[in-house]
Amino acid sequence: MKLLGLVCITMVGFAANSILTRVGVNAYGLDPLAFAVIRVAAGALTLGLLVIIQGQSPFLKIGQRWKGALALTTYIIGFSTAYLSLDVGIGALILFGLLQIMMFGWAIFQGQTVTAMRWVGAIFALIGLLVLLWPSGEKVLPLGGTLAMIVATAGWAVYTILGQALRDPLQASAGNFILCLPLVAVSLVFAGGDLPLGGIVSALFSGAVTSGLAYALWYRVLPHLNITIAAVAQLSVPVLAVGAGVVFLAEPLTLRLLVAGLLVLGGIAVANIRSVSARRK
Repeated sequence: MKLLGLVCITMVGFAANSILTRVGVNAYGLDPLAFAVIRVAAGALTLGLLVIIQGQSPFLKIGQRWKGALALTTYIIGFSTAYLSLDVGIGALILFGLLQIMMFGWAIFQGQTVTAMRWVGAIFALIGLLVLLWPSGEKVLPLGGTLAMIVATAGWAVYTILGQALRDPLQASAGNFILCLPLVAVSLVFAGGDLPLGGIVSALFSGAVTSGLAYALWYRVLPHLNITIAAVAQLSVPVLAVGAGVVFLAEPLTLRLLVAGLLVLGGIAVANIRSVSARRK
């Protein structure tokens, strides 16, 4: 039960990043680039302190983290910019649905065996995204926000692929955040506007708690999880984001969003659960 509780806390933390970013850049009006810099700085400080507490140096092999830092920079800037115009639930669905398709494509590129059920899952996820993004009589999704989230997803996909071979994920994450900070800070030359206190607090909390601490907690519980639980648990993130957006931000829960969400999440579930079963055999 304790392990289950830690997993739930971690998933809530991941979903909260979408809420905090939407609140910081949309509700309070903090420039998305400024939000990204504050988030990365808070995350780097938190992760760095955690590594130091473990008796290690967060700067160990930091020169080798440039690929991860570039991927993280792409993700965070795109993610922050997207929530200027996207609702929380829609942004999460684009991110997780497209991520599944990108990882699927990477598996094919690497020559990995792709099961029939994984093909089915990817097709369902793609149909869900088309339902969500296809122009209709309803409110049209903002092009800028959608493109920004697509860029963010590409960055997160690369970051995930790079992380598969890490021996010490916590130390590597600290190094990635530290090296990412000056890269993101360069973007401040394009930032503008005021620095509202609410936006700053949202960014600090997102970086230190729902990014830094949530990442550290995830790395702590992951070795103790059955791989099926680890794969399926992450499917709760867009569901939590949609629910939180409706409850806390009064975002509309449309039939189109429900259908797209069910297709995307169902496709991801089919693909992941099947691949997990194959591994266990």
